[in-house]
Amino acid sequence: MGGGSTGRPPADENELIRNRRGKLARLRERGEDPFSITGYSRTHLAAEVRDSFGTLEGATVRVAGRLMARRRHGKATFADLRDGSGTIQLLFRVDQLGEERYRGLDDLDDGDIVGAEGEVMKTRAGEITVAAAGLSLLAKALRPLPEKWHGLRDVELRYRRRYLDLIANEETRRAFEVRSRLIASIRRFLDERGFLEVETPMMQSVAGGALARPFVTHHNALDIDLHLRIATELHLKRLVVGGMERVYEIGRVFRNEGVSTQHNPEYTLLEAYQAYADYRDIMELTESMVARAAEEVLGTPKVTYQGQEVDFTPPWHRVAWTEAVTARTDLTPEELQSKEAARQACERLGLPADPELHLSTMVDNIFERFVQPTLIAPAFVTDYPTPVSPLAKAHGDRPELAQRFEPFAGGMELGNAFSELNDPDEQRRRFEEQARSRAAGDEEAHPMDDDFLLALEYAMPPTGGLGIGIDRLVMLLTDSASIRDVILFPQMRPESKQPTPPADQTGSEA
Repeated sequence: MGGGSTGRPPADENELIRNRRGKLARLRERGEDPFSITGYSRTHLAAEVRDSFGTLEGATVRVAGRLMARRRHGKATFADLRDGSGTIQLLFRVDQLGEERYRGLDDLDDGDIVGAEGEVMKTRAGEITVAAAGLSLLAKALRPLPEKWHGLRDVELRYRRRYLDLIANEETRRAFEVRSRLIASIRRFLDERGFLEVETPMMQSVAGGALARPFVTHHNALDIDLHLRIATELHLKRLVVGGMERVYEIGRVFRNEGVSTQHNPEYTLLEAYQAYADYRDIMELTESMVARAAEEVLGTPKVTYQGQEVDFTPPWHRVAWTEAVTARTDLTPEELQSKEAARQACERLGLPADPELHLSTMVDNIFERFVQPTLIAPAFVTDYPTPVSPLAKAHGDRPELAQRFEPFAGGMELGNAFSELNDPDEQRRRFEEQARSRAAGDEEAHPMDDDFLLALEYAMPPTGGLGIGIDRLVMLLTDSASIRDVILFPQMRPESKQPTPPADQTGSEA
């Protein structure tokens, strides 16, 4: 985590706050309460003034935003005004505002929200500027902002006080703008292909659709325990049974697991299902969707992630899971098929080899250690072992392998996809196998879902399904090393004491 912060304000911060509150009190004594103002009719954003200077020069505009970086030069004061689009310079002159209103600038502080009305001009230095003839204080900042806008460097404070991070760090705001545009692009892509966006329950009696430990809550009125969903899969496939042949959902899912640079217990997942398709069709959909999203959001399908180029241009490389593992280790395919053989292999490779570990956990550990870090260029790893793919259809000629793939890029897994298992008897058999693992202590084994099995008995057409972690995709497009950099409010331990955001934050990067 970040360093440089004790959680206590510097000795001079309380004085700074008292000074600001004193200014607010003087304003109120004069009948000028900024918090009583209910709106401000601005005509332009900062970026619009800059971009349209050729037509706006000499015109009067009204802008509003956060006041920053004031610079006084005799009877003139310059300041930067930042709004959601960027920054524009303001000029206050005593001959325009008058002596009394110009002295009123002393009641302003960096961080205040103001509205300004004036003529668009260029200074002698060539800076596009609004020469303010009118000024309104719209909200008073009672606490000082991070010192001199050099950046809020304490990483933990950036996550806990995301509003300060957004104010202080332009790259943070840009990352979340990329996130928003990415999701919009994905929606357009799927909508154009005839998919219908739907919503499924966040709280479920059976937490299915993935191998993960759920969060549990209690419904008082019904007096039953419910689980926060770990996936949307089983409900979306019920809709396919019902005749909704192309469906998708983008929403939060919750997994009661560890926190790391690539894991957050609450994250955003895209799941999409297409009837009369298989996993090869879904590969084409995935690479086309991601490449187009990168092109629309960044203007190019090529990104640089942690110093390495990642080119999303289709087609992506394809490699079988067993081939990828055996090429990077001395293991044989047979050693990846049974629990005892995999345990011995893990022991030999220096990986956790507890007899209680599930086969899926052990082979995942092998893959993550030896193969995943090498998958920098976008790739589909295909044909996973059937025992670790309880919801995927097996290959007819090789039942030990599933028609499943996972997309990788930048050394990260981005999702999961397969030809969906639609044989209710085979699905029941696999659920029963998972139930035995669960009874033996595997808390991530898939639970029995009798209602889903009932739905399959009404016949689900051959279907291809996809899940993509939106947060990791945003990491790639924004060159972010941690998933918490692309989640506005990441999960964190509660603070024992609520620290006051420091006025002068100079902590080091974590």
